[in-house]
Amino acid sequence: MIMRKPSIVAFKKGLLPEQREDLLKTLKARFEKNMNRHKGLDWAKAQAKLEATPGKLWSLHEMERTGGEPDVVIHDKKTGEYIFYDCSAESPEGRRNVCYDREGQEARKKQRVHPEGNAIDMAASMGLELLTEEQYRELQRLGDFDTKTSSWVKTPPAIRTLGGALFADRRYGTVFVYHNSAPSFYGVRAFRGSLRV
Repeated sequence: MIMRKPSIVAFKKGLLPEQREDLLKTLKARFEKNMNRHKGLDWAKAQAKLEATPGKLWSLHEMERTGGEPDVVIHDKKTGEYIFYDCSAESPEGRRNVCYDREGQEARKKQRVHPEGNAIDMAASMGLELLTEEQYRELQRLGDFDTKTSSWVKTPPAIRTLGGALFADRRYGTVFVYHNSAPSFYGVRAFRGSLRV
């Protein structure tokens, strides 16, 4: 069951030994099951980087806990970092019903129906960045994602200044990027994050 509220452990931004072990097993199994996402990458090297950075493990735990199913998709040879994206088939269930950002959320305060939060603050609290449009398209080259849902993506300041925000999905075998007002929120829209380790 996906939980929305962070656990007591999450407030410490650390994991219990059994949580750490379970997470690493889950990540390794997902890595081995989806080799098309990371051809030529070695899990042992990615795991060594994770074990050396407990804060990043906590972020991955939060991605997993909220339904993101994180997986390694890129190894940045310039920095040596491994980059994880949310790779759940649909937009992460534990992050849905959110506006784009705090300003959008504040604009909803006078309405009867309120969002669960906002994508920008939620991502920051998890130690993540929202996927950019380019990263979202990279992800979609690895499989079919968001065929029934949609995901907020990082919005350029020029669009956000005018009140808009971008989201994307896959329909009819094609990736579409659309716009909405930033205060908008839907039961089938969340966000996908990225994490550098």
